[in-house]
Amino acid sequence: MPENEMAVLGVPATDEELYRHCLRHPDTTVEDLRALADKIGSSPEEDPDRCLERLRRLGLIHPTGADGRIAPADPEVAVARLMDARLHALHQELQRVTQSRHVVQGLRAEQGELMASQGIEQLHGLDDIRNRIEDLAFFAREEILSVEPYTRLSAENIARSRPLDMRCLRRGVRIRNVVLRAALDHPPTAGYLRELVAEGALIRVAENISERILVYDGHTALVPVDPRHTARGALLARSNGLVANIIALFEQIWSQAEPLTAVAGPEDEEKRLTGTEQRVLLSMCSAGKDEVGARELGVSVRTYRRHVADIMQKLGAVNRAHAALLARERGWL
Repeated sequence: MPENEMAVLGVPATDEELYRHCLRHPDTTVEDLRALADKIGSSPEEDPDRCLERLRRLGLIHPTGADGRIAPADPEVAVARLMDARLHALHQELQRVTQSRHVVQGLRAEQGELMASQGIEQLHGLDDIRNRIEDLAFFAREEILSVEPYTRLSAENIARSRPLDMRCLRRGVRIRNVVLRAALDHPPTAGYLRELVAEGALIRVAENISERILVYDGHTALVPVDPRHTARGALLARSNGLVANIIALFEQIWSQAEPLTAVAGPEDEEKRLTGTEQRVLLSMCSAGKDEVGARELGVSVRTYRRHVADIMQKLGAVNRAHAALLARERGWL
């Protein structure tokens, strides 16, 4: 039996093999599938009819009529449905975990040794949390994911965060961050977020988020014990399964949020591209050299480069590659 690739979607190995069989053999009947389920069942007690019922419940197969034939669901439709169901379940599960502060408090005396053995550590107090965040940011090498439902950052928060964020961005660490749209109503906070975008960070905004998430390099996650009162402590997880679930929740929130550059303030109206600049933008993202782009647009190389400089300034880009990325975030490409 091949590797159970659909396990992450909640599909057992036996059920996946039956579904793959239906895709390979579209003339499969109920009796064929029942016999195959009996043959490859994960245990002698596994009832083939239970396998078929699970496949129907998961939306992977559909009976086609009285002749007993079975039609497999289209893979794209089936996987999309399973992903939505799985992400919804993970979202609810993580909310239950992060809202179970009373359980954490009640078991604090007993849990220390067990949590350490499972790759989970509890941090107490803001100082402990901040120190650990600084350590994790310092050693991050690939990507930092975060969901932060604040409405404003204090001057102290910005002063403490700026060197950490800039250091990560300048050494090539990718930063993806989701914040509340309301944070854009606070000028210092909005200014700092745009500063990060100018340095290469990818920031999106959401109307309503309550989760607080930090994930470093895909293997270390930090979530608060109580999302409403972060001073009460946090859980630091290195367990592969738990971190994977937290990343799945982040990706769901990220996919539903809007790019910061697409919802920026009124002052960005002045930064809209002219028709000529739009053509130059398309050219600079496809033409290899300025001379080629200028020739295609029928302008001099000097004029072409001036337009490129204006576009980069409007986007707040540090180079042309960054300009292309920001333009796509804004929907200009």
